[in-house]
Amino acid sequence: MLFKGAFGIFRLAIGLSLLGSVLWQVSDRLAANLFRPFEYFAFFSINSSILAGVVLVLSGLALLQGKDESERLHTFRLIATVSMIIVGVVYHALLGDSAVDARDVGYAWPVLPNLIIHTYAPILIVVDYLLSIKGYKPSWKKAWWVVVYPLAWLAFSLVRGLLDGWWPYWFINPNSEGGVIGMLTYVLIIAAAFIALGFIVLGARLAAMKVLADR
Repeated sequence: MLFKGAFGIFRLAIGLSLLGSVLWQVSDRLAANLFRPFEYFAFFSINSSILAGVVLVLSGLALLQGKDESERLHTFRLIATVSMIIVGVVYHALLGDSAVDARDVGYAWPVLPNLIIHTYAPILIVVDYLLSIKGYKPSWKKAWWVVVYPLAWLAFSLVRGLLDGWWPYWFINPNSEGGVIGMLTYVLIIAAAFIALGFIVLGARLAAMKVLADR
């Protein structure tokens, strides 16, 4: 019961921090009269933060009620974990110094929610997933599910970009310097990273569960 209580509180804290960070950013943008909802909610980092936040809150509440995490909820938590790893890595590797939208010149994003979404939460979610090894034991095939969500987001983003010319990230814009080939290269790299991370993260969890079982 102590195990469930500790991880229930931990997940609830991370989930609420993510959802609170999104609300903080929205409120700040509204106050500055710069909130563009159809753009803001199109970013993968925001979608992933909301997904991870909701999943962690639901999982945390289940644990605090003394329940075991369901197979479906665990699969969503695996998807959220891998997605937030990608959010952190891509942000720090490709987006940290991205040019500011001309409409946002002079505006500074709130520092703390940005750090939570792109740095702290991805790390803590991985820690939670790899250490909370009691309960449901997933099968290897669950790792394939991690690529469904990003591909759905990518399909939506490409269709939208072709229709209205707005792209959430420069590396999926076929009109950028790299052209269509550059865009496809980044897409394939990111898709491969999702699949690889799915198996790596799940494999690390299964290995930890085996060690625990052997003791």
